[in-house]
Amino acid sequence: MPLLAILRHEERVTLNQDSLAALCAELGEAEAERMILRPIEDLGARLTELQRLADEGHTVTVARNARRMAKLAEQVGLSTLASVACDVGQAAEVGDDAAQAATLARLVRTGEHSLIAVWHLRAMTL
Repeated sequence: MPLLAILRHEERVTLNQDSLAALCAELGEAEAERMILRPIEDLGARLTELQRLADEGHTVTVARNARRMAKLAEQVGLSTLASVACDVGQAAEVGDDAAQAATLARLVRTGEHSLIAVWHLRAMTL
């Protein structure tokens, strides 16, 4: 009898503490929080937009938007999210539909975990 394997996708996320600390030191804690929360909301919207573009087959736009998302994620210290967004962009750029779908699915998981990590970090600093 064949065995059924259940795969669980656990995404570890990395928050660049140095970036976050630098923002806090430069802007103060309250302003740094505002500077981080705005892009976090934008990242969620960009993720939804990337999924829609991919579903509609707009690979050139997926590549461009994924790279923008990577830059935004890097600015707020979401290193893992930035890296995975770059992977989506590369897959779209070379036209590898299977890789694009796989990396986009990973980006969704990583995005969810990254946003949760930011909210947990925010809760710890309040």
